[in-house]
Amino acid sequence: MSTRTRRILRHEFLHTIKKKGFIILTLAIPVLVLLGIGIIKLASNVAVPSDSVTQIGYVDQIGGFDPLYETAGIELIRIESEDAATVALTEGALDEYFVIPADYVATGTVARYTLEKELTPPPAVESTIEGFLDSNLLASEVPPELIGRVLTPVHIVTTTLTTEGTVAEDQGGFVNFIVPAFFGMLMAIALNVSANYVLQSLGEEKENRLMEILLSTVSPRQLLTGKLLGRGMAGLLQVLLWAISIPLLLRLGSATIGGMLSAIEVTPGLLVLGVVYFVLGYLLFAVVALAIAAICSTVREAQGIAPLFTLMAVAPFWFISLLMFFPNSPVWVVFSLVPFSAPVLVMLRLGITGVPIWQLVASMAILGASVLGGLWIAAKLLRIYLLMYGKRPRVREIVRALRAG
Repeated sequence: MSTRTRRILRHEFLHTIKKKGFIILTLAIPVLVLLGIGIIKLASNVAVPSDSVTQIGYVDQIGGFDPLYETAGIELIRIESEDAATVALTEGALDEYFVIPADYVATGTVARYTLEKELTPPPAVESTIEGFLDSNLLASEVPPELIGRVLTPVHIVTTTLTTEGTVAEDQGGFVNFIVPAFFGMLMAIALNVSANYVLQSLGEEKENRLMEILLSTVSPRQLLTGKLLGRGMAGLLQVLLWAISIPLLLRLGSATIGGMLSAIEVTPGLLVLGVVYFVLGYLLFAVVALAIAAICSTVREAQGIAPLFTLMAVAPFWFISLLMFFPNSPVWVVFSLVPFSAPVLVMLRLGITGVPIWQLVASMAILGASVLGGLWIAAKLLRIYLLMYGKRPRVREIVRALRAG
């Protein structure tokens, strides 16, 4: 690396880490997690009366429905008519009530009434009503002990084995998906922010004609390489600080909240892959930002085009439900090799299923080749369109210029 490139790298790195936006974003993630842990801890310490009972009335228009199903904290009370139930609800004698219509067996629909505005019924209430209805329907046909088994959810315990038949160290599950998903989200944010910094830096220098002075002392490749590495080191510092804080926050969360957080582990391999994919992903998005800034005459114009590429980093989150159920679909394998979606998508897949080594190697190789090719194109575009102001070239003109150059 030449001395001039190192000077540009140092200037870009120091200029970036001193930005208020960079500092705020770096500190915001750990602070928000700490705030979330504090809120959960505070909410869990709020005293809830242990002897409180929810009074739920029911109006039986079929006949024969008795409160055979019991739930802790919920009491079912038979009411003779809807009018009586409404009066009891408005006077506070009931918390809510539901009506079993005469055609319930055919329609499977019951009407529930409450004074509270809700998005959906509380899970405990919904489970109690379903259990009450099902147990009464089965009472005359099925032994009581069998009714209990039917109404009790099945608990499935899954164990992953290796090809040798031994228990695998990585058992997967939702708990192991949390860290890769969180890391993927942070990576998507960092990639977009870092690429925008690069875009803004080069765009401003070109817009105020400072670029002409800079290129009188350094080559386009030296300038772009210095900017790329300087901003990249700042972004890497940001991700490393997040990566260091994640185990500490998880330890604090498990000690404070416990439960599922205590089972989460951050493996060194996952951290290494996360850093590698961030570096490659950043370099790719940054060279795309450099190329866009090279052909645009103003920063505003460049910022209008860049989201078309950077949004691809967060695109895997749009299809997270499909990804969770079909992680090894050929569609995701292909997009794991596509440079723009690979960094975040591979991290998500690592949290759901095992990603074959050849896919990891292939995606990294394609990312690396894309970075080198993108840097070459960005340097040529900057040299060709340095003095172009007021008009953005068309795609056909850019292709023609690259061929001629």
